[in-house]
Amino acid sequence: MVMLGAVQWASAQRATTSSPYSRFGIGELRQDLLPQTRGMGGIATGVRYLGGYSNLNVANPASYSALHMTTMDAGIFGNITELTNSQRSESAYNFALSHINFGIPFSPRAGAMSFGIMPYSDMGYSYAVPGRIDTLDIQSAYNGAGGTTKAYLGYGIQLNRNFSVGFNVSYIFGTLSAIRTLEFPDHPGALNTRIDDRNYINGISYDYGAQFFKTFGNNMNLTIGYAGTAGSSLNAKASRTVTRTPTSAVDDEENIPTDSLSAIEGVKRKLTMPMRHSIGFTLARANKWLVGADFNYGQWSDFRDGDTDPGLTDSYGFAVGAQIVPDITSVRYYNVMDYRVGFKYNKSYVQVANKDINQMAVTVGLGFPLPSMFRGAFYKINFATEFGQMGSVSNGLVRERYVNFNLGFTLNDRWFVRSSYD
Repeated sequence: MVMLGAVQWASAQRATTSSPYSRFGIGELRQDLLPQTRGMGGIATGVRYLGGYSNLNVANPASYSALHMTTMDAGIFGNITELTNSQRSESAYNFALSHINFGIPFSPRAGAMSFGIMPYSDMGYSYAVPGRIDTLDIQSAYNGAGGTTKAYLGYGIQLNRNFSVGFNVSYIFGTLSAIRTLEFPDHPGALNTRIDDRNYINGISYDYGAQFFKTFGNNMNLTIGYAGTAGSSLNAKASRTVTRTPTSAVDDEENIPTDSLSAIEGVKRKLTMPMRHSIGFTLARANKWLVGADFNYGQWSDFRDGDTDPGLTDSYGFAVGAQIVPDITSVRYYNVMDYRVGFKYNKSYVQVANKDINQMAVTVGLGFPLPSMFRGAFYKINFATEFGQMGSVSNGLVRERYVNFNLGFTLNDRWFVRSSYD
């Protein structure tokens, strides 16, 4: 593990994160969450019904069987990040499309399917660590960009009045790029050594889930859920180029390489992905309020990059959240809106200088129902904001404070239903 002390940052490019901790593993995991559940701290395992609308919950495919209308959800993502160590602070901004998902119910007995595409992980960092070789001042610079995407097809079915199961089959693909440079900033005649690593990743992943649900008096609903990801292998094809370049006289100026020391193409290996588990529950009063909690665990110590153990640690965390709709029958718009709040804590799989990198965040969210343009169709805009912190400035590390924004548009309609006439 590289020490992240005494660093200098620059904004990452071609990525939707600027976290120095995204250097490890396959990057910063984005999770299979839509704005509806992100606004409640990310609780999702026990989420089955969320108000009077059909809502997709990719995080637990057992929930698909609760869909009663064809559903589409699409959205965008943005964040503002402030990186701080004991010496300085810098900010970065990122923005991207986030997801497009579809859910199609067949019948109460035949279940429902879902398919879509969404981000899986992001990598984006740029920092430098000063050092010294004999009497020479040097600087080791690290830059990374890219990410992986998840395209999935899932199915869920209700087995009896109180139990449902489901699964997702996903294709993970993307490119992760990392550049390491040994620089001599105070010696214009020296040649820097630059190593460009590019990894092309693809493979199949499997998710599964189950939900038990029970209705009580006074329209009360309890849902208990489990969701898991099977340990699988992803394919990685690597290329590496080692070059030497003159030292730049001007900051941020990149000179043309003077020669190439080596070039390797098409080296194949396997990425062994870990098993991950989540359990959770929600207690709700129909069209009024919902509260819930999730607990998650990931066996990231099992992660392997080919035959190499990169030293990741097991992750775990929890989330709590709630939603309230003041009065679904009211003529006042603010009474029919969804109001959401949540909190989450995660111990990530990253450990630097024998110190765990932990994450804490508070979330808020809103759901804005829109007037229907067509009979039988329902629309809603969902917005979620996450105020969080990762890492700390102690032990020469980096504290990352961020604000994430998620905006999604949800459409419910009765597609694929043949109209009948008297």
